[in-house]
Amino acid sequence: MKELSLPKLPYGYDALEPVIDQQTVTLHHDKHHAGYVTGFNTTLKKIVEAREKGDYSAIKALVKDLSFHGSGAILHALYWDNLCPKSQCVEPTSGDFIAQVKSDFGDLAKLKAEMGAAAKTVEGSGWAVLAWDPASAQLLVLQAENHQKLTVWGVKPLLVIDAWEHAYYLKYQNNRATYVDAIWQILNWAAVEKRFKDASQ
Repeated sequence: MKELSLPKLPYGYDALEPVIDQQTVTLHHDKHHAGYVTGFNTTLKKIVEAREKGDYSAIKALVKDLSFHGSGAILHALYWDNLCPKSQCVEPTSGDFIAQVKSDFGDLAKLKAEMGAAAKTVEGSGWAVLAWDPASAQLLVLQAENHQKLTVWGVKPLLVIDAWEHAYYLKYQNNRATYVDAIWQILNWAAVEKRFKDASQ
């Protein structure tokens, strides 16, 4: 059995100020993200135990928990990697990623508008996801309710926006739209471009 581990942040807890405050980053990473990692590992152990005993009476609930916690852990790892200190964030103006964005959306502003709308309107707790779809060879903006619902099988996530309240509530309260509009200031486009290169080759 291979367990997940909680990745360290690639910057300090206060590095995303003023867009995301230090207290939110600390709680989000050390409590929420860590909780999904623990939940995945705990559930995986229970599945191994069930397998060894040949008792699958709880498999429906276990598989549900595994997909929830596993997706939560993976999406959060992407989320932290997608962000950077404001002074280090530069929007791309050329290259293969931007060429694909222009082909699929028209320009980066239209991609941001579509993805922002997806983040603002996802039902309940969830995510907006920019993904590369190998089947159709194009970029897609998707919503993910909770962490694991509304998935298109086979897509490769490149950029995610966490729209769960724990991502923004301390600073923005119930103003999810304000948080989503602000997060573009701290987007690590270099990481997105690298992910696109890896995914599309």
